Amino acid sequence: MTEQEPRVTITPYPDGPFIVRGSAQLIDDRGRPIERHRRTVALCRCGASAIKPWCDGTHKLSGFRTDR
Repeated sequence: MTEQEPRVTITPYPDGPFIVRGSAQLIDDRGRPIERHRRTVALCRCGASAIKPWCDGTHKLSGFRTDR
């Protein structure tokens, strides 16, 4: 990371997605980059999103719960 690059953070939201801020590169299960259209993205962790890997809010309807 250079001085010009902002820090990358990944924040787990209680009972919700991981929020990724910064220029982290996301890779799919085949090792291919996943194109991002925003600097901050929400990644699904409930497994029920219709637009994986992105969160679509389905965790609220499915009753998804986390310890953190």
